[in-house]
Amino acid sequence: MNIILIGSRCTGKTITGRHLAARLGLPFCDTDELIARETGRTVETIVADGGWLAFREAERAVIAALARTDGGVISLGGGAILDPDNVEHLRGNGLFVWLVADAEIIAGRMANDPASGAQRPSLTGRPGIVEIKEILAEREPLYRRLATLTVDTTSCAVEQVVETICTGLRETVPRAEEIIGKKKEK
Repeated sequence: MNIILIGSRCTGKTITGRHLAARLGLPFCDTDELIARETGRTVETIVADGGWLAFREAERAVIAALARTDGGVISLGGGAILDPDNVEHLRGNGLFVWLVADAEIIAGRMANDPASGAQRPSLTGRPGIVEIKEILAEREPLYRRLATLTVDTTSCAVEQVVETICTGLRETVPRAEEIIGKKKEK
């Protein structure tokens, strides 16, 4: 069973995924990083050359391969859940953990992240906070429907987010100990 982190841009999926995987002794994969590695191009370049459709096709291929893995932590790009095939591939062998943050916090994190331009091209062409609020409103019902667990990262350190995920999974998922395991705790 995989632990799959979903949520908007800049909610902490990648950093949380790295820390969670390290704590649990599991492999970690970020789909955006894997796409860049496999294509030899940044997200920004893929989108500039072929549009979001080209990026989503590359994403679909990466997710189909990841869905066949077991016992890892996977960080999905924010829009990966828009493709029903991605969801179906991952659902059979994964628990979805939705990381959330306030729109203003997301905007601030994006502005303070030097990699944002190359990894987070505009989705709509709208101004920052306007786009963020629109995308959150559009995707929230999908995230909510998929989530086994929801964790607010607005004002938490990454270690707190990891602890909340481990505790939350133990409380809500009958087989969580198989994934988390007491021996792996600090």
